[in-house]
Amino acid sequence: MRSFTTSTSLSLLVSAVWQLARLEGAEATTYDVIKQYAGSTFFDDWDFYGNFDNLTNGDAIFVTEDVASSSKLAYVDPSTNRAIIKVDNTSTVPFNEKRNTVRIASKDRFEVGSLWIADMYHVPFGCSVWPAWWSQAPGWPDGGEIDTFEGVNQVTMNQMGLHTTGGCTQVNPVQTSNMINSTDCNFQTNSNEGCIVTNPTTKSYGADFASAGGGVFVTEFAEEGISVWFFSRSDVPSSITSNSSSINISDLGTPVANWPNGGCEIDSFFKAQNLIFDITLCGDFAGAASVFAETCSGTCYTDYVVGDGSNYANAYFDVASVRVFSTSGTNTLVQAGSDENAALPLSRGVSWTFTAVTAVVGLLIGTVV
Repeated sequence: MRSFTTSTSLSLLVSAVWQLARLEGAEATTYDVIKQYAGSTFFDDWDFYGNFDNLTNGDAIFVTEDVASSSKLAYVDPSTNRAIIKVDNTSTVPFNEKRNTVRIASKDRFEVGSLWIADMYHVPFGCSVWPAWWSQAPGWPDGGEIDTFEGVNQVTMNQMGLHTTGGCTQVNPVQTSNMINSTDCNFQTNSNEGCIVTNPTTKSYGADFASAGGGVFVTEFAEEGISVWFFSRSDVPSSITSNSSSINISDLGTPVANWPNGGCEIDSFFKAQNLIFDITLCGDFAGAASVFAETCSGTCYTDYVVGDGSNYANAYFDVASVRVFSTSGTNTLVQAGSDENAALPLSRGVSWTFTAVTAVVGLLIGTVV
């Protein structure tokens, strides 16, 4: 039997105390809004990739901003004032060519101590379609990746996950989902599967998501851990529907997925994140033969990407807003071109609870040593 060292015991103890504090509401972090992407200016602060998908080997071309605008692949719908991000579903693509689509990344990055809320009415789905709403640091895999929304083909539930360098794992999560696909976040493990949690509700993806009027995804990027909440339209908390300038996480309940600091030291594995929307086609995930066959028939590229595009009527995001928050009293936004260390606050707004927890740990250390 493996024996625990004092340092291991203390690490587990600190993790357990933090989680207990949050469960009991003692650590109720408040976040204040620092950035909003919405309405007619939604696309102003995003970079369009402007290249074929050389990232995940998709049968897609991520178009430039000019092409996206002129071909109506990225635009604000004047009737709803919501952003549409979509796959080209009107062009006929000949064999050996790729289909146009969109990948955008926020010009600004957001440091540890941030929370972002994405309000969507529709997400892309369909055979060969691989959409994601996620974030990553510029030096990936250094600096980590957070996947808030991701799916492929005709799956019916959203999956969430982290991708990091070696040493980050999901340990003792406090979450509502009991569908844990994998716990090792190392990008070199199992073909970069990541540490994945699936949302058990079909309202989190695809046709059921749209039928329910969409919903809201909340991502907390905090020192004590990374968490994701999902609320179907009828269940969105009033603090979110009211577009409040402040969010207290105690109003959100238990997250659907959680990666505590105890198994993955957030400050070590994650740096300031760019927010990303993208839709690729086939590629390493959706196009893998075994994965594709789970929900679709035929061959990913030849039976779907090639042709008149009618397969892609549902391959679009309909986004009301993305709002980014920072721990009260701080500003975690790192402007484009800035040194991220220059934007780090002197204090990330840890509340008095940290003092109380430290005191408790101090008392318990005597029982461990």
